[in-house]
Amino acid sequence: MAGAPGAAAPPAPLLVACALGIEQLALRSGKRPGGPVRVLRTGMGPRAAEAAVAAALAPGGLSDAAVIASGFCAGLAPGMHPGDLVVAEETRDADSATPCTGTGLLVAALARAVPGSAVHTGPLTGSDHVVRGPERAALRATGAVAVDMESAATLRTALCHGPRPVAAVRVVVDAPEHELVRIGTVRGGISAFRVLRAVLPAFYEWHRSLLLPRR
Repeated sequence: MAGAPGAAAPPAPLLVACALGIEQLALRSGKRPGGPVRVLRTGMGPRAAEAAVAAALAPGGLSDAAVIASGFCAGLAPGMHPGDLVVAEETRDADSATPCTGTGLLVAALARAVPGSAVHTGPLTGSDHVVRGPERAALRATGAVAVDMESAATLRTALCHGPRPVAAVRVVVDAPEHELVRIGTVRGGISAFRVLRAVLPAFYEWHRSLLLPRR
């Protein structure tokens, strides 16, 4: 049914894309914000992310949604710990670099939502495989602060389907001094899961702030 003449359009939704079932569980099981938010599980790897995000943003779906790529990542900088947050200033892969929207807004919102957690900002680089050992150091030398498999593909695909706010927020699940064998089996994985459960209200605050008229 069409809205009444002159009625305000409904706010654009927020799409939060993650790869793994455990990431989706964390995001869905935390405190729910009051706005229109969909948590999409894309599957692992850049190609899966591209296909799932493209389908979600197709006409008739969430075509005008803001998009946040989220989930776990590998930290690259010495001194990072499981449970630290990474807010990307840009995402990178072999094809392109994608600037993120409202990084400062997200950092401030996350500080309120997850007090006490360290928040790192900088480039978030992409890979098509799990990164370990010397390869991690080589990626750090490019200036990147963290690496994951889906964020760059997610944001690049989102912008291919029209202009919109995009961002990437990841939780460090392993780091140079804290490499994990399998998520969720040791304390570091549990710490990262708990932090990821707490971030959704910050995403909603970022989204709402971007919708407010500027003075």
